[in-house]
Amino acid sequence: MRHLAGATRPPDGRYDVDVTILALDRAEETCAAIASALAQQGVSRHVTVLDQGSAPPARARIARFVQGRSGVTFLGLDRNLGVPAGRNRAAAFGHGDLIAGLDNDAEFAAPNTLARARADLAAQTRIGALGCRILAHGRDTDDLSSWGYPAALLPRAAARFDAATFVGAGHVIRRTAWNEAGGYDPALFFCWEEFDLSLRLLAAGWTVRYHGDLVVTHKVSGEQRVRWSDARWYHHVRNRLYIARKIGVDWLSLSPRIAAYLAKGWRNGLLPETRRAIADAARMPLPAPARRLPDDVRSYLQAVDRAPRGAWYRRIRQELLAPLPAPSTPTAPAPALFSLWERPSDRMAPPAAQRRRVSAA
Repeated sequence: MRHLAGATRPPDGRYDVDVTILALDRAEETCAAIASALAQQGVSRHVTVLDQGSAPPARARIARFVQGRSGVTFLGLDRNLGVPAGRNRAAAFGHGDLIAGLDNDAEFAAPNTLARARADLAAQTRIGALGCRILAHGRDTDDLSSWGYPAALLPRAAARFDAATFVGAGHVIRRTAWNEAGGYDPALFFCWEEFDLSLRLLAAGWTVRYHGDLVVTHKVSGEQRVRWSDARWYHHVRNRLYIARKIGVDWLSLSPRIAAYLAKGWRNGLLPETRRAIADAARMPLPAPARRLPDDVRSYLQAVDRAPRGAWYRRIRQELLAPLPAPSTPTAPAPALFSLWERPSDRMAPPAAQRRRVSAA
């Protein structure tokens, strides 16, 4: 990791927020994201921009923008380590009380967004991570590609609620919670990294909240974006099965999910990618012994994620019949065959029992 421009290190002593931005091309959008972070008022903050292999012209453009500005550091890697590993590197560079993540094609909607997030976290000391509302840039509409919550909760997009995960385009994590959970799992590379971290935060006794009054706008840049017809589906399947293994789900219990993924992949012309994802998920070494989620966490996830998604058979019917979003519709919602966390054996109970280059973000 080399210093490319800006401050050589974050401030000495205590400060409020490290704003982390991963860069991979998208030079103009990245500069706008940096400017948005630097414009935040009412908090002490440092901005860390980590480039993961941009083309030389894009890297030079960002370096020129950063040069001479206080409160921002531009670092560079020779290759793309993936979203989770990149965020880990950027977060470790600083030591602020909070870690804010901003996509490099996103901006804070107001200059006091981070100040309000800091106040919320100070008032509610067990919140480990806050997810922001993500609006399409230039429009007062939700970016559906960044809606990582049950569809039934979309009418509450401006409200606040407990959640099973947060969305990476705009979020704030308490550093003490980050350290306790161990940061992101770099093996994921891309897709589901926020969900994986959220499960570990919840298991450690923290909560995850969505605050719809804290807004980030998202341009959904097409440059370096992974489409559903590309590597995204592979990582979607591989990583979700890997995470299930990490929380102790056996392969027999995973068989309904695997069958659904195979059917979805076949229907969308992605059967080879699906098979490869399943095989790779089986080969991925677990970073620690598998550990089943505590019962209180499972009850929490049942309430905030599974119940709003409805009965399992309705979700399967809807998702299997719907094609994956086309490359020309980047704002289409991500597919969600099942609720985020549940074991397939739970899902099948009666309803009454209720390495390609990828986008930097």
